[in-house]
Amino acid sequence: MASPEDQKGASAPPGEGALSNGEIRPENNSAGDPVNDAPVTGPASASDDPYSSGSTSVSESPVSTSTAVIPATASAGGAGGSTPPTPPSDSDGGDEEEGMLRMSFMEHLEELRSRILRSLAGVGIAFIVSLTFCSELWKLVSEPAVDALRSLGLKDPKLTLITPMEAFNIVWVKLPILTAIFIASPWILYQVWGFIAPGLYKKERRWAAPFVICSAGLFIAGGAFGYFVAFRYGLTFLLSLAVMNNVTPMVSMTEYFDLFVNVMLGIGLIFEMPVLIFFLTLLHLASPRFLINHSRYAILGIVIIAAIVTPTPDVFNLMLFAVPMCALFYLGIFAGYILVLHRENRKFPWRPVLKWTGLVVLVLAAMLYLLVARYHYHLVRHWPFLTRGM
Repeated sequence: MASPEDQKGASAPPGEGALSNGEIRPENNSAGDPVNDAPVTGPASASDDPYSSGSTSVSESPVSTSTAVIPATASAGGAGGSTPPTPPSDSDGGDEEEGMLRMSFMEHLEELRSRILRSLAGVGIAFIVSLTFCSELWKLVSEPAVDALRSLGLKDPKLTLITPMEAFNIVWVKLPILTAIFIASPWILYQVWGFIAPGLYKKERRWAAPFVICSAGLFIAGGAFGYFVAFRYGLTFLLSLAVMNNVTPMVSMTEYFDLFVNVMLGIGLIFEMPVLIFFLTLLHLASPRFLINHSRYAILGIVIIAAIVTPTPDVFNLMLFAVPMCALFYLGIFAGYILVLHRENRKFPWRPVLKWTGLVVLVLAAMLYLLVARYHYHLVRHWPFLTRGM
């Protein structure tokens, strides 16, 4: 026959069943209160007292339940009481992509067409300006040939006209076009930048002015180097080979101008190497450390390119092209190194470098002054730019 205690446990409500050790099971707490979720220990009634007579002893240690404690915020959130925390938004990516244009393929073609037409318009305006001083331009272009022929002993050095149309085609058409390309090079490079700028981040568009100025300056500097150094010495060397073998040189006007154009444009493009290396570093396609470690392969490639670009197969002209290209290669590495320092929030020691550079310039200026004032040298417009006076 069941005892009164067993009958009491059996008649307990569903949410408050009695445990085997006399503990009372708590009701389910929908609010998730950890206090209410804890098991209630202690005697269920006065008859459960272990010290009372006729009762069996039971363990005083409570039995741990497996009821999970659910935080109030989680249960309330499930019921719609609070919203879950939103992940932090990446504001930097939005700021970088702000202002970037999204164009279709046809819109890209239309933009390219517009930039090409603007570039041609700039070249056309420069061509019209160049037509006003074509005679003076031709005197400058023919001066290296005249000086080379005079240095070889010819009394009346002149170029040779073979066909009647040569003078018109060269002096009034080709030469103004070549001059217009050099004059309009800043405008052309600005249009190139304008075409690629919509696909760049906002912080990368700050390179517009340095890109245009440096690229145009290096292109014009390459043309000047070709005119004053490379072309003059190369032409003199080639003509001297004919005179040494009892051959009278007769330079055609067309052949001479074609050689002149190849040298001017070729060296002008070669002088763009620092800009190319800088943009490779900017786009993370190369690094100064990588270029320095593999410089021997770069020098080999430079010599091969110089051999292709050089209009003549002799070693002398090859070195006139290769040596400046190697110097420009290391100049581009230096520009990329400055960019890497800027990314790493480091500064280049400009003060000591400029101090030593200024000291070297002062020493060279003092030497130049002594050569001109005391030893009767005078300046000329071609290499080596100093000649001994009589």
